[in-house]
Amino acid sequence: MDQVKQGTDALFILLGAIMVLAMHAGFAFLELGTVRKKNQVNALVKILVDFSVSTVAYFFVGYTVAYGVTFFSGAESLAAKNGYELVKFFFLLTFAAAIPAIVSGGIAERARFGPQLIATAVIVGVIYPLFEGVVWGGKFELQAWLKATTGFEFHDFAGSVVVHAVGGWIGLAAVLLLGPRSNRYRKDGAMSAHPPSSIPFLALGAWILTVGWFGFNVMSAQTIDKVSGLVAVNSLMAMVGGTLVAVFMGRNDPGFVYNGPLAGLVAVCAGSDVMHPLAALVVGGVAGAVFVQLFTLTQNRWRIDDVLGVWPLHGLCGAWGGIACGIFGQTALGGMGGVGFMAQVIGTLAGVAWALAGGFAVYGLIKAVTGLRLTQEEEYEGADLTIHRIGSTPDREVSW
Repeated sequence: MDQVKQGTDALFILLGAIMVLAMHAGFAFLELGTVRKKNQVNALVKILVDFSVSTVAYFFVGYTVAYGVTFFSGAESLAAKNGYELVKFFFLLTFAAAIPAIVSGGIAERARFGPQLIATAVIVGVIYPLFEGVVWGGKFELQAWLKATTGFEFHDFAGSVVVHAVGGWIGLAAVLLLGPRSNRYRKDGAMSAHPPSSIPFLALGAWILTVGWFGFNVMSAQTIDKVSGLVAVNSLMAMVGGTLVAVFMGRNDPGFVYNGPLAGLVAVCAGSDVMHPLAALVVGGVAGAVFVQLFTLTQNRWRIDDVLGVWPLHGLCGAWGGIACGIFGQTALGGMGGVGFMAQVIGTLAGVAWALAGGFAVYGLIKAVTGLRLTQEEEYEGADLTIHRIGSTPDREVSW
């Protein structure tokens, strides 16, 4: 029976890893559908190459930083317990690689390719796993200090803060250092509108992300005996709550409609294992409202050119999810208990502060040394032709 349990656990977490790997296709198509046509190829290439760089950085450095585990031993030892430790690495890698995928959407259309890959390696190798190790690996005794101080540890079941808030706030730092796209905010005070280039691709990306998210959340249990249908239904309810509020507040705008479920899913990650489904519906609905309102303020009033809205979607909705876990996880509100409001606030603020500091440090250094942006001419031409020498849909067929 132990052998069956080991094999089942390995298969369980492997399926989760595959589902979250598929989410990276969602990141790619969400960005492809949002950016202008001249930057679509770049969106597709970035996500795949960023994932590949993330794999190398996390395998050799990041996973060791977070958990103190290395893979420098023979294949026979690595295959122990049906290779469970290897597929666990694969699963957690897909989380780590989400950080540069999140950042990619914010800096789209004007970031240089090479410097972004350098940033990816540093973020996935060092910045992200340090905080991951604190929350999920027990590093630096922060969890022990929180428990001694507040009576509870910081609870983040599937990464509202560890993954999404960290990615979103790193993305904000990168966006601020890059500056807006050329002519986005004109000297006469007007704004140049850049509508999504393909609503079907945007919708496809959102659907892929939404489906994969059930692997992201449910498989965070990591072993089959800890799997919970509560996590699945809470994810569903948050997704629906985010969608319904976004369609209402966004006045049927498909860009808001298809980001609504993502906002809800971002927010429910932290407390999906401790909330009541009705609470998850509320948490998702609030996240949908946060995204619509803050995306509009960010773009129009504050003039921060965050192309896909990664700061409001991941940064703010992720932070809301971390705090909401401490509210709706309480038994008085139908939750499972075992979470504390102050611990959630402190843990969330620590994640935000670390992400901002890390984002400004990494992208600020790269900006000073090599530069972050395409030239004005390259940006006008588009990242597709400038970097990859081909557009997504060539204007004419060649004749042989």
